[in-house]
Amino acid sequence: MKTRAALLREMGVQGPYAQTRPVTIAEVELDPPGPGEVLVRIKVAGLCHSDLSVINGDRPRALPIILGHESSAEVVETGEGVNDLRPGDHVVMVFVPSCGCCSPCMKGRPALCEPGAAANAQGTLLSGARRLHIGEEYINHATGVSCFAEYAVVSRRSCVKVEVDISHREAALFGCAVLTGAGAVINRAQMQAGDTAAVVGLGGVGLSALLAAAASGARRLVAVDLSDEKLQLAKELGATHVVNPSTIRSDAELLEAAGGPVDFGFDMAGAVPAFETAYKLTARGGSTITSGLPNPAARFQLPLAQMVGEEREIRGSYLGSGAPAVDIARYLDLYKAGKLPVDKLLGKTFTLDEINEGFDHLASGSSLRDAVVM
Repeated sequence: MKTRAALLREMGVQGPYAQTRPVTIAEVELDPPGPGEVLVRIKVAGLCHSDLSVINGDRPRALPIILGHESSAEVVETGEGVNDLRPGDHVVMVFVPSCGCCSPCMKGRPALCEPGAAANAQGTLLSGARRLHIGEEYINHATGVSCFAEYAVVSRRSCVKVEVDISHREAALFGCAVLTGAGAVINRAQMQAGDTAAVVGLGGVGLSALLAAAASGARRLVAVDLSDEKLQLAKELGATHVVNPSTIRSDAELLEAAGGPVDFGFDMAGAVPAFETAYKLTARGGSTITSGLPNPAARFQLPLAQMVGEEREIRGSYLGSGAPAVDIARYLDLYKAGKLPVDKLLGKTFTLDEINEGFDHLASGSSLRDAVVM
């Protein structure tokens, strides 16, 4: 079948993207689902910095590629061996397919699936196949999802079935923003009531982390961002202290504005200055946790003596450090119960043809969780 999709052929193009138009809407051929695969109709696809970082060259990927990794969709057709999904089912995409058989998967860490990581790096589905092409030219899949398209073929291991009592606009959030942000707090940090935390970077992932920290019972919760508008929203979502780093002149002033150091400092911005801020806010014996993905060349100098003398921890968190099929279900339950109000993170919507304008809005730093609605 044929489908319209957002195609990227060149990385490193500078904005404004509405003028330079690095992403073109092309008609591509989509092969039927193979064994263990599913054909889905994309309903909503979230705009995330991970896609923007492919466009600007911070996260190199094999080209050409159809972008998009956070989405909600409807099952259209199932391939051989897929017996637990039916046409009409609603699913949320997961950007790391997990094989269930490699060492990390067997240890309960599907985010670190080795075949899944290899397939994502190569631009294929988990099976190693590519189902997208234009004539004889095969097109790469973005993290096995490629959801900036009307239709997609994905591995069954790339989707989680959800109930139909939640809109696709809301459900899409749970595939990346909520899964990553809330998971860093709940799974990786394992925050407890009475702990203190700081969240640096208030995009969709950072605000999801803020909501999860508030739901976990943080007694002091610091929000850090360059946008005063986002800081005001953070107050409404449970932040007890807000800090705009552009007004801070020293480390002492930073700590004073935050009400002191915290047990957990979360970097959700994917930039070295944001990580440095999260690290400076972390208390003796505390943990600095990063879910941001900067350019692979980015480096941070670790003060090793301080790490030893203060028993500091630095941890990474990917895909929420949990099991997506389990976590998405429980985060949805928390949302429905009013304890994780992620609907307050919904931003602007764009059509597929407006996707370059959507990336401009994302790059401005003023957006919440914008989305492409098909």
